[in-house]
Formats: sequence, C-alpha cells, structure tokens
Amino acid sequence: MNKVYTNYQEAVADIHDGATLMVGGFGLCGIPENLILALRDKGVKDLTVISNNCGVDDWGLGLLLQNRQIKKMISSYVGENKEFERQFLSGELEVELVPQGTLAERCRAGGAGIPAFFTPAGVGTPVAEGKETRVIDGKEYILEYALKADFSLVKAHTADKMGNLVYRKTTMNFNPMMASAGAITIAEVEEIVENGAIDPDHIHTPSIYVQRVLQGTFEKRIERRTVRQG
Repeated sequence: MNKVYTNYQEAVADIHDGATLMVGGFGLCGIPENLILALRDKGVKDLTVISNNCGVDDWGLGLLLQNRQIKKMISSYVGENKEFERQFLSGELEVELVPQGTLAERCRAGGAGIPAFFTPAGVGTPVAEGKETRVIDGKEYILEYALKADFSLVKAHTADKMGNLVYRKTTMNFNPMMASAGAITIAEVEEIVENGAIDPDHIHTPSIYVQRVLQGTFEKRIERRTVRQG
C-alpha cells in the first residue's frame, strides 16, 4: 500500500460535505497548514471541525471560517479569531466549548477505543448541563464521550514511507491523539525518509494510524509575536 502522496488536492479529494474532521495544532503551532489550504480550495462545506482552536482570521482554520465552510466547531479556545466571534454571536456557527484537558482526553479515548470516561472538569459549571454525573469516592464527576472523526489532518516533522510519524517539540500538542482517532488520517510532514530510517523508540504515531503522507513546505506563522524592548 503506497501511503505517500505528492498532490494535496488528491490527498483531500474524498473529504466530503458534512464530514467530521479532527485538525491538529495549538494556536498556529503544528497546524497542517497546507491541508487546510487544500480544503479551502476544494470548497467542501458543512464541516464539523474538532480542534483546540480555529486559527486566526487570515490563517489556519480561520480561512475555512471566512469561506463559510465550517458548520460546527468543537474546541476549547476561540479568543484569537474575530470572524469566529461574529459567526457564533450571529448564529451562523454552532460551537461546543470543551475544557482543554477534556478535549484532549476525548480525542485520545476515541483512538484508544474507550467510549466514555468520567472527569471532574466542568462539575458545577454550564459544561455539566445535561450530562450524567456520578459520585466516586466522595467526589462528583461528569461523563464525557469519546470523539472520533471521518478524517484527521495532522502535522509532523518526519515520516517514513509506511507512515510512522515523529513530531518536533511542542508541535506534538493535539496531533498524536487526533492521528489515532480518525478513520482516515492524513499527515503532512517536513521530511519523508526510507522505511527503517526512524529508530522505533523515537516513533510517536505508529503507521497503523496513518493512511496518507505528504511532504510540504511551511510558513510556520507566529500567532502573536512578542519581542523584548532593546
């Protein structure tokens, strides 16, 4: 099975209207920026997107928002995107806000085959409304369900031709758990090496979770540049 693609449009060709996507990244760190651009150009719409945040107004998932391609966001942080705020307040965009640790665990559980779990995060807040609760060892917990996706789009630093992935530093963020929870996982990377070139002990996402790999070039924009006064 050849997992290496050279054309981004071919890699996303079967992402359909109404699909559920997991998209890795934290802010603009470790986002699959070229795959997002390919989706923008494809024009696919009515997407449900599971991601920590929704990029910024002119980059990352914010580009899909501008094109009205996203129907629903499941995320934990939305503070850097004015268009996100506008669409949410106007009722154009459905939003499910999830505590960040809970979001990460819901994705991880989806990849691990765990259907649901109890967590104390959100107890006594609007997050708990309508959810099953249980007292365990004298402490109250709420039931959260695992998340899965039709497609997961992730960014890694290195892949081999089998699809084993290695992330670099903080770009791991949400990418590993999302890579495991998609029915089809598409990874864009900075380098593709021959099979066997990656030390097995250094692999972060095993190839069994990855169906497509592309090598690309990346802008790696900084979400909010802060410098020290000279």
